[in-house]
Amino acid sequence: MNIWTNGCYDILHVGHIALFKYAKSLGDKLIIGIDSDKRVKELKGNGRPFNNQDDRKEMLESIRFVDEVVIFDTKEEMCDLLLKKNIHTIVIGDDYKNRPVTGSGIIEDIVFFKKIGNYSTTNYLESEI
Repeated sequence: MNIWTNGCYDILHVGHIALFKYAKSLGDKLIIGIDSDKRVKELKGNGRPFNNQDDRKEMLESIRFVDEVVIFDTKEEMCDLLLKKNIHTIVIGDDYKNRPVTGSGIIEDIVFFKKIGNYSTTNYLESEI
């Protein structure tokens, strides 16, 4: 069974690792979709991404729970990947419970992951550390 999760994953933190570990436990293969640099800029502003898409992809590929990483530019391209990769389940953060989930019209099994702690890439980048 192929499992999917997606996001920017600009700066990895322990919350991401917990999500990947959980998602991988639900199936045989975990495929992560990452937003392209162009898409991240559109969604989060000109200061993002902090790490470019190739670096983000390489970091994610080095995590033992991750089997494959793909980059997409649009919601439509993401939906095409869900079909092409024969995805069975989408795993997404529980902050999306009352929001539209891209791909929910294609993939019936949507699993919400209860986020741990207060981890957030945006919070890290906006803090004055």
